[in-house]
Amino acid sequence: MTATIIDGKKISEIVREEWKERADKLKAKGVLPGLAVIIVGDNPASKLYVNNKIKACHDVGLHSEVHDLPEDISEKMLLKLIDELNQAKKINGILVQLPLPKHIDENKVLEAIKQDKDVDGFHLYNVGALMTGNTVFPPCTPFGVMRMLSYCDVPIAGQNAVVVGRSNIVGKPMAMLLLQEDATVTICTSKTKDLISHTKQADILVVATGRPEMVKAEHVKEGAVVIDVGINRLESGKLAGDVDFDEVKEVASMITPVPGGVGPMTITMLVANTVMAAERDSGNSPSD
Repeated sequence: MTATIIDGKKISEIVREEWKERADKLKAKGVLPGLAVIIVGDNPASKLYVNNKIKACHDVGLHSEVHDLPEDISEKMLLKLIDELNQAKKINGILVQLPLPKHIDENKVLEAIKQDKDVDGFHLYNVGALMTGNTVFPPCTPFGVMRMLSYCDVPIAGQNAVVVGRSNIVGKPMAMLLLQEDATVTICTSKTKDLISHTKQADILVVATGRPEMVKAEHVKEGAVVIDVGINRLESGKLAGDVDFDEVKEVASMITPVPGGVGPMTITMLVANTVMAAERDSGNSPSD
């Protein structure tokens, strides 16, 4: 068996077009969805991510602006900017690109974002709402994975889903979204004893550990759907996921590549959350 490659770039373009239609409906009513992105410092990877997010906004016709701040900006000044953006009527969504410099309290910054503009889904209110199944803004990467599974007609209800990774950004919310769709969910970490015994049970395996090519063919049940959230740069300069793609594609039924898998979907769902924020803020529903 050789797995079907899940083309995240292609799926993201199709899904993005759906959200462009919703954004166009808002614009026809005089509402232009707007996203503000804050980046602190000169991290090249962060700048690349921000550029991709801004490009996606432009492609869909949203207003977007980047606030590029120096590495040594004070926490007080950063919080002041967030407060200004919270009050700005043209801004529906605020995203602070992580990581932040060590002298800034990341949690304090994320909590300063108005919950109605928290399009990353990191505010404690939205995290709590995710637990109850009522979140307005699902975190973009897990949201993107769920949309990808739906597009590929992957059954979720009643399936064994294993998430390897427990981060607040991916692992935990991923498990909650799968659980809401009636999957039987197991959460593992890189330190789980006898990891293979757990991953081998997975009909759907989502890996987000930040450890390059950690998951091998021996970890994967034949015919499983494998979603690789990781992206790592090897010493050779090559990009690799947390799954050994060449090995696992011979066992899985479907697999995401790195790059070109989950990454494009993450950015598309940021656009989706921004459009949803504008709909809520303006009192316009998708059916209006």
